[in-house]
Amino acid sequence: MPAPNIFIVYVSDAPEAARFYGDLFDMKPVFETPGYLSFDLGGGVSLSLWSRSGVDFAAEPVRTSEVCLAVDRAGAPASVDALYEEWRAKGVRIVDEPRDEVFGRTFVAADPDGNLIRVAPAD
Repeated sequence: MPAPNIFIVYVSDAPEAARFYGDLFDMKPVFETPGYLSFDLGGGVSLSLWSRSGVDFAAEPVRTSEVCLAVDRAGAPASVDALYEEWRAKGVRIVDEPRDEVFGRTFVAADPDGNLIRVAPAD
């Protein structure tokens, strides 16, 4: 059976969201239309941003999923804190300050549409 290979994040403005994610993760889209953009994450996996007209995603502000940026476990506490400081300096909204969890140091940010982005050590 094929494995999931496209992760879609719904946004209000795909080009604006692409600038946000491109700056945050230092990458460029590999596929672009006015309402759908995709970033190659390697290994046949992509992160896509889709602005769907006629859908009010703000009507349901509770987010139940996250995009996770997994950092190298060996340098995790320091690298998690460094990314936190870097993103905060860029004006990224932090919704959960850095803290230690059972799996390691972590924090959660939000994109302009409120979609959650967790930084944590790789398993």
